[in-house]
Amino acid sequence: MHSGLETDTQPRHGGTSLDELRTVAGDIHRAVSSVIEGKSEVVRTAVTVLLAEGHLLIEDVPGVGKTMLAKALARSIDCPMRRIQFTPDLLPSDITGVSVFNQDSRTFEFRPGAIFANIVVGDEINRASPKTQSALLECMEEGQVTVDGTTYELRRPFMVMATQNPIEMEGTFPLPEAQRDRFMARISMGYPTGTAELDMLDTHGGRSPLETLRPVTDAPTVQRLAEHVTTLHASPSLRQYIVDLVGTTRSSSALRLGASPRAALQLLRASRAHAALEGRDHVIPEDVMSLVAPVLAHRVLPSAETQMAHRSTADVLQDLLRRVPVPTAAR
Repeated sequence: MHSGLETDTQPRHGGTSLDELRTVAGDIHRAVSSVIEGKSEVVRTAVTVLLAEGHLLIEDVPGVGKTMLAKALARSIDCPMRRIQFTPDLLPSDITGVSVFNQDSRTFEFRPGAIFANIVVGDEINRASPKTQSALLECMEEGQVTVDGTTYELRRPFMVMATQNPIEMEGTFPLPEAQRDRFMARISMGYPTGTAELDMLDTHGGRSPLETLRPVTDAPTVQRLAEHVTTLHASPSLRQYIVDLVGTTRSSSALRLGASPRAALQLLRASRAHAALEGRDHVIPEDVMSLVAPVLAHRVLPSAETQMAHRSTADVLQDLLRRVPVPTAAR
């Protein structure tokens, strides 16, 4: 997948908005990349999810920079950011907030929880109990919190960036399918190359580069650009292509659980953001293809035969991509 953040390609329509979007996205990309060494594609996916108004799940082994990525993206935007360290004793009210009785006024007052921020970093989300994990469901899907019958709107833009270690690690609770489906994309950091790791020793050896990272944009700008992304054109044949791809996951013998209708919607949203970052005002099949693995792989479950063959869901999705006809005219 080509970066496309800093190319000179001019959009066909709405030049000012697309130019501004690519400029701001490029600034965010450079800011985060100054902290995360040698992971340009990972950073790009995070920026794509941000502009698509989705949530990001970062999964990998400890120590590869999952939390650093989440913090760097949050700090690159001048907006309220909260970090939640998930632990087995964390309560749902610690996330959503709680109503407290005020002795003086003789009334209940709502004290907002950590979820009331533009960017929420959930560190090691699979170390919390399923009950606490489920407290995020309404927040992530509807952008609101209901406590004691009263609904409170969350800030916009609103993005949850959650990190988790592989479920084989000791002391973890695997995220249920309903919770994973709320995340627009899942990415893995992977180990850095030797050169990138050497650079990391130079830049991180003294003090963390997060300390010197300064915001390059603000929340109103990100929200305005995210709203512009929703207006990008997706042709009927392109939308049919997405439906065919998602439908194929439900009939594949290599999968025991296919992707949900929400997956199709979020694949379209992410594809629009990807197209905007490439400087286009319309979505093409290549936008969809480049996002199939990060958007769909965590939403499907492999069959027993697939697991025994040591094939990942990403491998299965690549096979399905080759089987689904690509529309020739997607305008």
